[in-house]
Amino acid sequence: MPGLLAGRKILILGVANKRSIAWASALAAKREGADLFLTYQGDRIKEGVLELAASVPGTLTGPCDATDEASLAALFAEVKAKWGKLDGMVHSIAFAPAADLEGAFVNTSREGFKTAMDVSAYTLVALCRHALPLFQAAGGGAVTAYTYLGSERAVPAYNVMGAAKAALESSVRYLASEMGPSKVRVNAISPGPLNTLSARGVSGFTKILDVVKERAPLRRNIEASEVGDTTVFMLSDWSRGITGELIHVDAGFHAMGL
Repeated sequence: MPGLLAGRKILILGVANKRSIAWASALAAKREGADLFLTYQGDRIKEGVLELAASVPGTLTGPCDATDEASLAALFAEVKAKWGKLDGMVHSIAFAPAADLEGAFVNTSREGFKTAMDVSAYTLVALCRHALPLFQAAGGGAVTAYTYLGSERAVPAYNVMGAAKAALESSVRYLASEMGPSKVRVNAISPGPLNTLSARGVSGFTKILDVVKERAPLRRNIEASEVGDTTVFMLSDWSRGITGELIHVDAGFHAMGL
């Protein structure tokens, strides 16, 4: 029986290592029959991404700095040359200077704020702009971006990333509105805390895991594979009537008041 993404061409940006949410989603998409293209930024990440890609036969890889228009143009030229179309795209990109994730939010630097917004939110807009012609060539498609509850609530030490993720979620809605006529759906997934490279940059992360495990309705933390499976759903025809939406995959923690 063919998988949910059989024959679909899926571009995934933001794989950092085997613990990253993007990698869990790549494995889930491949399991469901997708063809994958993974990107990496710089030599520090390249070796690890190439090693992971080699473990999944047929996976394509290429460099991409999502904050650089020339790099984006080169990436999508490569995708067009290899596939001629695009069926799905996963945005798992976020960054803020460490100094702006420490201390008080009111002390966020202007440059740090700009950087967090550019990398964590505007890159989705830029990627969708470049991807749209390839989605149109496919007759439609789906985009999924990852966010976090810190966009909706004040989470200790999340600081400027909370503001950036809120901008990302707003961008999802505007992109969904504009890309809908081309049969492109745009959604966001808000996972609970996971032990990823980016999460370890948040002060007190271990305490956050403990609080979620204690208070979430399911009384546990989530696994990356659960985000991967939800991503497959959001990229597949099973979610064909869903766009502009924010899906929480956090064992229900977002529903709790205290």
